[in-house]
Amino acid sequence: MPRETVILECTEARKEGKPPSRYVSSRNKKLQTDPVEKRKYNRFLKRHTMHREIKS
Repeated sequence: MPRETVILECTEARKEGKPPSRYVSSRNKKLQTDPVEKRKYNRFLKRHTMHREIKS
């Protein structure tokens, strides 16, 4: 199956000393070979931030 589940973690929260927010998403391994990056809402910072794929 080419679909893979990935975990997205906030990149800005740790710099500010807050807990990072995490989201679960999926991607197609065959078509999207680079790591996933999405702008998602971080409830601890109360704003949208860049979330990147982490190793699961």
